[in-house]
Amino acid sequence: MASTDLDSPAVASGDTPLQKKRNAGEIAGLKSYGLLYGSSPVMMELYSQIERVAATDATALIIGESGTGKELIARTIHDQSARRDAPFVAVNCGAIPDNLIEPELFGHEKGSFTGAVQGRLGYFEHANGGTLFLDEVTEMSPVRQVKLLRALETGTFFRVGGNELIHSDVRVIAATNRDPIVAVKENGLREDLMYRLAVFPLRAPPLRERDSDREFLAQHFLSEMNAQEGTNKSFSKRAIEMLRTYSWPGNVRELKNTIYRAFILAEKTVEIAHPHLASRVKKPVTQGDAMNVWVGTPLADAQKQIILGTLKHCGGDKRRAAKALGVSLKTLYNRLGTYENEGGEGEPSASGSETAES
Repeated sequence: MASTDLDSPAVASGDTPLQKKRNAGEIAGLKSYGLLYGSSPVMMELYSQIERVAATDATALIIGESGTGKELIARTIHDQSARRDAPFVAVNCGAIPDNLIEPELFGHEKGSFTGAVQGRLGYFEHANGGTLFLDEVTEMSPVRQVKLLRALETGTFFRVGGNELIHSDVRVIAATNRDPIVAVKENGLREDLMYRLAVFPLRAPPLRERDSDREFLAQHFLSEMNAQEGTNKSFSKRAIEMLRTYSWPGNVRELKNTIYRAFILAEKTVEIAHPHLASRVKKPVTQGDAMNVWVGTPLADAQKQIILGTLKHCGGDKRRAAKALGVSLKTLYNRLGTYENEGGEGEPSASGSETAES
């Protein structure tokens, strides 16, 4: 092995902690395996496959849509393997310019190309003894794929500009959000590299195939946020219904980000607007005495907007607002009390002291 006193790559993803303290065990019904959470049949099958491949040194190819947790699957394989105490280095191949892929992966010697003012170790050397995760591997050009294939086949490589053959004991796990067969047909992926990477293929299931997991995962994320912020917020019944019925095409990433935003906006009760209508549900358009409610706004939200809008138009006078809405003052008070308990918009200040009708 050559001297390792060369500078390290600019990005060293493997330096981040592999394990984080999490609260999923407190969510009744939510199972976990490594860094993954889910109790649906497709996740239980995935856990079984991970357990089998982790006990080997086989190269694995994880196939799945964006946001399905492919890196978490790779990290879990690493953590369950005999390499768990060695580095886990994650590389996003799609984020590295094509002309820099080779020096980033295999390192380079000083003066080997313009700008190489000092030598650097590559990701293969930094992951020695551990796992190298190559995300978006299909984005690598065919020319660069040849070098990667050789390193996988022989376990050896040369640094760019170097003459010394480097040996590296690395397990490679790759991932792609494309169908690898289609990628081969479109000349994005070499067929020989595909078969070398896909010794053990794994599929990261999308959230729409994990119906029983959506509510559990949402409760898990909310539990984490409550623990972090020292709060005790909970989902409304409407939010739970949304979690159960919406397909979440953006997968776990979209689900978590949606909950985080709703958590920030909530006082006590977390509401989740339909993602496709979220930007429209926020505020109706008011012009003088008129109010335009967006098409597709859930009935309960439309009713809330009309009640609060009317009360505001009446200067906070609840009696006038109730008369304009055609409801009793008691009904109006009940509605406003519900909105306050949900942590919704504050009602306009009342003019004078009023009591609800019996």
